[in-house]
Amino acid sequence: MRRLSLKKRVAGYSLVEVLVALFVLALGVLGAAALQMNSLKFNQTASMRTQATFLAYEMIDRMRANRTIARNGSYVQTLSAAKPTGASVAQQDIAAWMTSIENQLPSGDGAIAQSGDEFTVTVQWSEARVGGSDTQQFIFETDL
Repeated sequence: MRRLSLKKRVAGYSLVEVLVALFVLALGVLGAAALQMNSLKFNQTASMRTQATFLAYEMIDRMRANRTIARNGSYVQTLSAAKPTGASVAQQDIAAWMTSIENQLPSGDGAIAQSGDEFTVTVQWSEARVGGSDTQQFIFETDL
């Protein structure tokens, strides 16, 4: 008889254990989903920053190839300025660079500032699409 009473006492614990296990499993699945979403967001952000870096270096290489004209101020460009339409090498370089920025980065824009022989290239884009802060910038400074 003792065995029967022991079974009655333990009855019902397995249902609670199953519910707790399901709750823990659900938390684990939600955590994995959140981890995956953050991973995708950070990957997208890193990809945009990498593109911006390549674009900034591309413009610096164009200016180094045309160093004399660059030092004369022909490559200066402000953010939100219209693409140049002239026939000079500098204007064609800037127009091609601006087109690349617009095609490769969301709401992409670029600027080039000059102070003597020091140049600052700024590439700007929006990360609102991936839930980041609205505007990001990559700024590269170099001497020519």
